[in-house]
Amino acid sequence: MKTIKNKIATLSLAVATSAVLFTSCNSLTKTQKGAGIGAATGGTIGAIIGKKAGNTAVGAIIGGAIGGTAGAYIGRRMDKQAEEIKQTIPNAEVIREGEGIIVKFDSGILFDFDKSSLKANAKSNIDNLATSLQNNPETNILIIGHTDATGADNYNLRLSDRRAGAVKAYAMANGISASRLTTEGRGETEPIAENSTETGKSQNRRVEVVIIANDKLKAEAKEAN
Repeated sequence: MKTIKNKIATLSLAVATSAVLFTSCNSLTKTQKGAGIGAATGGTIGAIIGKKAGNTAVGAIIGGAIGGTAGAYIGRRMDKQAEEIKQTIPNAEVIREGEGIIVKFDSGILFDFDKSSLKANAKSNIDNLATSLQNNPETNILIIGHTDATGADNYNLRLSDRRAGAVKAYAMANGISASRLTTEGRGETEPIAENSTETGKSQNRRVEVVIIANDKLKAEAKEAN
């Protein structure tokens, strides 16, 4: 039950808010969905709920959205940055939805088993991500650590928090302002796959980096429209 409880609330919300919208949303571009997210959050929830990212990442994108033509303006900016990240960080999965971006790393790419120190070869991934963040300064970044369900809940929560903190610290060492960076450790509470198989566990061990517009970019978007 522990592996599915945390999806039930989000799935129920997605059904309640987007059942009428699924048919039309499937034909929209990601930027177009960004334009409508302020009035219809179900488009983004419905797109991401398919076991791509955890509830915290989804909530950050929804919570930061402004919608309308200003949202579409932000969406176009995010389209460009997402493509840049895809080209420079092949080891990451880049999820572009609504008015935000989620960059997802398997924990094994960044950390050794049960460790929270970045691997030497993992630092190049963060180097490249930091370059993109520097090139796009009008954004805020949320770093979320996750684990599988092996081990004690409290231990997993602390490990995920330390791992998110390690990514933040290295990003700061690469020139990203601490004021733009927030971290959360979610432990095993937001699985995106079943913890009953090794394949599922490996998917749940991950770090998600959520990129959303800051207040300056939102103001720019509103003035441009």
